[in-house]
Amino acid sequence: MRRRLYFVLPDLASARQTMDDLLLARIEERHIYFLARRGTPLGDLHEANVLQKTDIVHGAELGLILGGVGGAVLGVIAVMSPPEGITLQLVTILFTALIGALLGAWVSSLVASAVPNSKLLIFAKDVEEGKILMMVDVPARKVEQIRQLVERRHPEAAPGGVEPTIPAFP
Repeated sequence: MRRRLYFVLPDLASARQTMDDLLLARIEERHIYFLARRGTPLGDLHEANVLQKTDIVHGAELGLILGGVGGAVLGVIAVMSPPEGITLQLVTILFTALIGALLGAWVSSLVASAVPNSKLLIFAKDVEEGKILMMVDVPARKVEQIRQLVERRHPEAAPGGVEPTIPAFP
C-alpha cells in the first residue's frame, strides 16, 4: 500500500533538485508528480495527469455506488410490477444493478473529469502564486524516511501532509 506525500516548492530549480534527491533515495520517477500554474513549463519533471488533477476517481466511485443502488431499485420495481405479458426473474435485479453501476461510474467520471481535485484545493493559492506542488507516492513503510529527507535537504519545501491511501491502479 502506498501513501501520497505533498510538498509545496518555491520554484522550478527547487523542484528539480528535490526530484533528484528522491531518485537517489530510490523513489521511481513514475511515482513523483508535479503540478504548477497553467502554462508553466515543467521541462523534464513528470506532470500530474488527469487522475491527480481532477476528481475523476472519486466521481467514478460515487457513480458506481449510486448507479448500482438506482439500478437495483429499478430492478425491484420491474420484478414487482413487470410489463404485461412478461415474466421477470430475480436475476433481473442483479442485471439492472450491474448496468446501473457501470452507467453511473461512466457518467459521473465524465462529469468529475471537469472538476478540480478537491484534495488539492488547499494548495490552489500556492500554485496560482507560481509555486510548484510535488506529490510523491511512497510505500507506507518509507513515509517518515522520505518526509525527513525532504525536510532535511530542502528546508524551503513546505510539507502539505499525507494522504492515507491512494488507488493501486495509477
